[in-house]
Amino acid sequence: MNSHQLEGLCLDYLSDVMASDPAHDITHVKRVVQNTIRLTEAENGNSEVTLPAAWLHDCVSVAKDSPLRKQASRLAAKEAVRFLESADYPADLLDQVYHAIEAHSFSANIETETLEARIVQDADRLEAVGAIGITRCFLTGGSMGTPLYEPSDPFARDRIPDDRSFTLDHFYCKLLGLADTMKTEAGRAEAIKRTDYMLAFLQQLGEEIGHKNQNDLN
Repeated sequence: MNSHQLEGLCLDYLSDVMASDPAHDITHVKRVVQNTIRLTEAENGNSEVTLPAAWLHDCVSVAKDSPLRKQASRLAAKEAVRFLESADYPADLLDQVYHAIEAHSFSANIETETLEARIVQDADRLEAVGAIGITRCFLTGGSMGTPLYEPSDPFARDRIPDDRSFTLDHFYCKLLGLADTMKTEAGRAEAIKRTDYMLAFLQQLGEEIGHKNQNDLN
């Protein structure tokens, strides 16, 4: 099965199972696939493992605030393997695809044991940094009805960040630290570049809302 056949197969399948979460829609999946292609080439990974894992990494969707959130990647891995088996995908690759999907999740905290799993994890995490990361963060916060920021201390200088209460706090709970979690050289380099963009955005935001010269934004 070549990459074009795999794409068509997965798109047909995902059109029936993708949830309505605007931050995890089909455009998100396509961007993760593109990230995966670039990282697979840069790191000399096996695209027969990374590409199906990227296409199907969110085939089971669990809400951010669900108690089942930490199980989402395992549920997706199990369903992805079931689907690929039904499509006669090479059986000797299925365990590797399963692991790449189960280990991609930040909340699952599963150690990546293969290069391909590291590539897919980095490809997905790149979606949370840079311009697209900013966009998806606020999209998710808005869909959950979370206030934009805490007015007296928007950048959490003198309090513990709480992204369940304020959307902007998610930068400090997770997003600004993602570059340090990247497992591939190519992924880390891109994440650092995108993180610099987010820091510049926060600096500009601080100026616009009257909270300039934040220590952590210099």
